[in-house]
Amino acid sequence: MSRLMALIIKEFQALLKDPRSRFVIIGPPIIQLLVFGYAATFDVTHVPIAVYNESTSAGARDLVAKFIGSPNFSCVEFLHDDQQIAPLINQRKVLGVLRIGPQFGRDLNTDGAARIQFIVDGRDSNTALITVGYARVIVNNFNAEWLKSRGITISSARLEVRSWFNPNLQSRWFIVPGIVGLLTLVVTLIVTSLSVAREREQGTFDQLLVTPYQPWEILIGKSIPGFIIGMVEASFIVTMAVLWFHVPLIGSLLTLYVGLAMFVIAAIGVGLMISSLAVTQQQALLGAFLFLVPAIILSGFSTPISNMPYFIQQLTYINPMRYIMVVLRSVFLQATPFEMMVNQFWPMAVIGLVSLTSAAWLFRRRMY
Repeated sequence: MSRLMALIIKEFQALLKDPRSRFVIIGPPIIQLLVFGYAATFDVTHVPIAVYNESTSAGARDLVAKFIGSPNFSCVEFLHDDQQIAPLINQRKVLGVLRIGPQFGRDLNTDGAARIQFIVDGRDSNTALITVGYARVIVNNFNAEWLKSRGITISSARLEVRSWFNPNLQSRWFIVPGIVGLLTLVVTLIVTSLSVAREREQGTFDQLLVTPYQPWEILIGKSIPGFIIGMVEASFIVTMAVLWFHVPLIGSLLTLYVGLAMFVIAAIGVGLMISSLAVTQQQALLGAFLFLVPAIILSGFSTPISNMPYFIQQLTYINPMRYIMVVLRSVFLQATPFEMMVNQFWPMAVIGLVSLTSAAWLFRRRMY
């Protein structure tokens, strides 16, 4: 343990004494947190919805037909019980539910004022806002046609919207939790990918080879500083998300930090694989960014995975960011319990185990 502690201290000193390394740890997270937190926006197409029509009137059928025929919506299910609504939205099978009450036809034809409920998943606030806009257009078109056919001028139907998990539909509530995973990956990956490459470039790698350290001890000594920095970085961004951006953290901290720990371990494994292959720090940086860009794109951070082609969706299963995005947004906005996140934890643990084992094999091969 004393030898291992000496190597860990040496690694921290190498990181903190180098001005470029200090900037990587401190500068980009703050800049990107502010940029993404204030400037990021999203577009949405083919929104999956469900329809719960309790009315048998012709007007209700016409309205449902307009939603189904709209290119902006994709009706995935017809419901027969209001108990079916919550599971569909909780499990993200649909983004919204159109509910038409049993009195819709009577209200429409008697006083011309019938209510329609549109329940929308507010965890992705920007998507929810656009979805509500689509629904309003369809309802307005229905109103115009209904009024024209009867020669009356009062509103025929009113849309009532309920947004779950994000009542005010603030986009930051969706974006900022994702930034926790994004910036944690950036910092952890760069710090670990530079570790062995820096030793080779500075000429101290040969000195490590003649020490009594085993390859696994060197890898652990280089992994622990990256793990500590990654967790501190994640904690800082979580704190900023809650205190600066006022994003509610209503879930369990235990669930959050178990997910972050699994994610950081997976990122360290990938970073050490890159570092074991790179000869110079420039090569290590290029390798890190070669992994970062597709990892972010395929994570669901900005583009819904469900909108991607099928074969691309399969590639996302080997991306640790896919799983941490679900954990972060579920814990922040949904208070998802620990046991429901296990399916997100174990894939990250497997990715970490495979990547660390591969890094150890590559490191041992380069040593001998």
